[in-house]
Formats: sequence, structure tokens, C-alpha cells
Amino acid sequence: MMHDFKSLLVTHEGPVLTVQLNCPETGNAISGEILDELLVVLGALDEESGIRVLVLSGAGKDFCLGGDRAEFPALLAADPTGVGLRALGNKARRVCEALASTDVVTVARLHGGVVGAGVGLAVFCDLRVGADTCRFRLPELGLGVPPAWGGIMPRLLHEAGAARIRELILTADNFDATTAQELSILHKVVPEAQLDGAVTRWIKPLVRRSPSALRTAKVMLNAYANANRLADATLFDAELLSSALTAASARH
Repeated sequence: MMHDFKSLLVTHEGPVLTVQLNCPETGNAISGEILDELLVVLGALDEESGIRVLVLSGAGKDFCLGGDRAEFPALLAADPTGVGLRALGNKARRVCEALASTDVVTVARLHGGVVGAGVGLAVFCDLRVGADTCRFRLPELGLGVPPAWGGIMPRLLHEAGAARIRELILTADNFDATTAQELSILHKVVPEAQLDGAVTRWIKPLVRRSPSALRTAKVMLNAYANANRLADATLFDAELLSSALTAASARH
């Protein structure tokens, strides 16, 4: 896992890999570069890697303030038909699928702002702990785009429930860590100074588990979670996002 990443800080200690979004100057906004680097990291998590747990965190005062909206105009200028936007959307979906499907147990360590795509990255992790000062938001409708990033919709509906997620998407309201825990978006809420301790308490038993048993458990959990999905509508997410942004750009 020895790569010279520009937007991630990756550290490897025994069976634990820590991946930190490392663009604090943008609030760790999810750019194409971050997605590319996450795909490299996640693509290397095979049985031979020896990694049992991946911890995802963010540098600076926020975990992630959403997608890098500064990238959208450049992509549209390069191709007004939205090809670049669709490629970016498909890349986001591949990252989220990889987080959910990897044999490695994924842990989200959240602090500060967790917004839009940041919520998406978090909910695709197996376990999620947040500081009691975390602030969450699903702002897409307020920005004039559909909530179509990374296949987040069915994951949120399954993890948190349709009624509450409908409210949060339609109103684009902020919500706090206590509400996130009530919705099962967070499993644990702790003071920020105790985040690392909470992550460590999860890691210690996980690294003692049988690798084959962990792999099987994750396959079973994913299979049962998707058992009622007759079709994968998230395949359209990149197209929906691209179409909305392209249409908005044309109006201006």
C-alpha cells in the first residue's frame, strides 16, 4: 500500500489501514482525484494484503463537506454534454460499492461537518462513530440537484428508514449527532477527544476474528440487506446527476 497519494494520508499498522481524506483546505470535498485514490486503496484490499480493518477519517476541522462543486463547471466546460460528470458519478458509485463489498471491516470516524457525499462515504462503512459535535446535512435539493451520488439513496433508506430520510432530503435541514444515532447513521456518539478510543475498542476484537468468518459474515449481511431489491436503480445515479447539472448550466 505504498503509494504517493496527493489527497489521502494512508497509514498501515499491522492488520489496520487508516485512510484519511487529506484536503482540509476544501473541507475534504470529494474530488475526482480523491475518488481515484480511494479506488486504488480499496482495490488493493485482497486476502493477501493482510488488512482486516480500514478506518476512514478526515483531516482538519471537518470529515467531509460534500462533493467538490468547483469541479463541476470545469467538467461541463470541457464537455457540455455531461460526459465528464457521468464519469465522475460512476466513479463515486464504484467507491461506495467497494466500501460496502470489501471483505475488510470498514469504520468511519466522523467529526465536524458531514455533508452530502460525506454522508454517503460514511453510511457505506460497516461501523460509524461520530463526535457529539458532528453536524450532518443532505443539501442536494437546496443546491438544485437530485440526491444521486454514489448510490446513497437505497443505502440511507435501508439504514435509517424511508420516512425520516424523506424529511431530511426534502427539507435539506441540518441534524446533529444525537439525531444521526437515532437514525442509525451513527452507531456510537462520543466526545471528540474519545473518537480514537472508540475506534480502537472496535478494532481490538475485529482483528482477532477468523478472516474467513468475517468475510462470510459481510457477504451474508450484504446479501440479506439487498434481498428485496429487484433492480439496482442506482445505476442511473450518474446519469441523473449529469442531466440535472447540464440542464442547470444551459439555463444560465
